Amino acid sequence: MADITEVDYIWKNGEMLPWAEATTHILSHSLHYGSGVFEGIRCYQNPETKKSYVFRLRDHMERLHRSCKIALIDLPYSVDELCDATVELIRKNNLPSCYIRPIVYRGYGVMGVDPTGAPTDVAIAAWPWDSYLGDDALENGVSVGVSSWRQRSNNAIPPAVKATASYMNSILAKMEARQHGYAEAIMLNEAGLVCEGTGENLFAVRDGVLSTPPLSDGLLEGITRDTVLCLADDLEIPAIEESMTRADLYVADEVFMTGSAAELTPIGSVDGRIVGKPGEITRALQERFFDVAYGNVEEYADWLTEI
Repeated sequence: MADITEVDYIWKNGEMLPWAEATTHILSHSLHYGSGVFEGIRCYQNPETKKSYVFRLRDHMERLHRSCKIALIDLPYSVDELCDATVELIRKNNLPSCYIRPIVYRGYGVMGVDPTGAPTDVAIAAWPWDSYLGDDALENGVSVGVSSWRQRSNNAIPPAVKATASYMNSILAKMEARQHGYAEAIMLNEAGLVCEGTGENLFAVRDGVLSTPPLSDGLLEGITRDTVLCLADDLEIPAIEESMTRADLYVADEVFMTGSAAELTPIGSVDGRIVGKPGEITRALQERFFDVAYGNVEEYADWLTEI
């Protein structure tokens, strides 16, 4: 984890506000009941050309709209408006690379579980943020443990909603993992099948085949997950969606996790069972991912928004 580096501006409800003035009332509905949805996005600077690109910006804002639809939150800005606001924010803060956090939440006005009448607040923040799981995580991998906390079921909080409320069990699982000496946790679903990390999707490789749990097992439909499946097809790596048990992770040849924050982070061990150094398929996908994110692969130019 890393402290937030303050920059100059945050976009909120259609305005650019100085960082310290982008505040919300203590009685905002979302603060008390978790009635918000959000996204995590990255902007990358190509180390050679020095051009900067937001990775799959439109896809993220479309998912934000879908989350609002499922959660019955009225989002008063279109996908185009949110994309334009993001680009303007990054430029105004002079950020060559950054992490971007759009959030839509029910604000101040009513109290109680029923949010009817609460206004909708929309904000976008961006700040410099390097490796999510540590400086050497992308290169050498991390150790993870299967959590005692289960992921929410499809009929508890819909996994298709990237909701603030969804992350309470992620918080519990993350803190448990850190107490046990792990960098990250893996959560199972209520059926005991592998679901996802606290904020990442999971992939395993065995005998040259790439596997990831299906959406029906209760995981978020990750945009980086989708990216990896597309890139695997490019590289002619066999890839399937299939349910997995924790034992499948123990005997895998390679394991890695994906997410906008985590990017493509190798896993070196699961519950003390050694997976080993990042393998050939993990490395190939990781290299291809960053080539795409840096704007070096013309066929994926439509995934990039130049700043």
